[in-house]
Amino acid sequence: MIARRIAAIASLAVFLMCGMAQGLAQSQPQAAPTGPAAQSEQLGAPSAAPTAPVDVSQAGGGPQINGINIYDMFLRADPIVKSVMGLLVFASLWSWAIIFNKWLALGSLGRRADKFEKLFWSGLSLDELYQQFAQKADHPMASVFISAIREWRRAFEAGPPRESLLPGIKDRVEKSMTVSIHRETESIEKRLGFLATVGSTAPFVGLFGTVWGIMNSFSAIAARHDTTLAVVAPGIAEALFATAMGLLAAIPAVIFYNKFVGDIGRYTSRLENFADEFSAILSRQLDEKAK
Repeated sequence: MIARRIAAIASLAVFLMCGMAQGLAQSQPQAAPTGPAAQSEQLGAPSAAPTAPVDVSQAGGGPQINGINIYDMFLRADPIVKSVMGLLVFASLWSWAIIFNKWLALGSLGRRADKFEKLFWSGLSLDELYQQFAQKADHPMASVFISAIREWRRAFEAGPPRESLLPGIKDRVEKSMTVSIHRETESIEKRLGFLATVGSTAPFVGLFGTVWGIMNSFSAIAARHDTTLAVVAPGIAEALFATAMGLLAAIPAVIFYNKFVGDIGRYTSRLENFADEFSAILSRQLDEKAK
């Protein structure tokens, strides 16, 4: 009996002590839970959450790509990295100006060549065509035609040439057309070398900016003795942005350079074919005059 009473009193005392401990725990702030249970426990909402709208437009101006402010990134960059970016922007803009210029010019040359060939094979005499285009040879095919006719006329200024001089006349006419084709081709190919230069050097210029930016990032780490992402990320972002700008300048330049080289090659072949056909026509006329 005595043992049962002692056990009951002890149980009551433990019960009372647990109740007091629970009351004290409810009246004081609880520590943050730790352990596996804390990972599955949901967090309550803050007692004083802000209700006023936050204006995020004041964070920075300028164009943004995937949340990256290009203008602020340029302003924070090292002077050498800024120079690299400015050079690449200029190269890209000038490349696009050349691209649009060549695109329009080659399209116009093709249309004028079609129109001239249609007129050439329409049955008009060579003298009529010469009078029509002598003062306005505004495309290469007309220039080739005019150069050949002028050499042809020089051969007949002193009267019909002797039969022994006919091979020399043919050679001079062909050479005049060849020279005219080369001169016109060089005129068409102007400024294509800039596209080739941008396509081959812009990635390396951007890579130089990248290397310099990474060097600045490591210098910042050494100066602050801090390897956190907030210290390293800005310099790395600026460095990689320089490489991206180099690729953006180089890729269109390479693509359109190859396209224009192919188009100019086909147009030059067209001029050479026209020169061969016209040379054959003049050669037949010379043979007829020699009879």
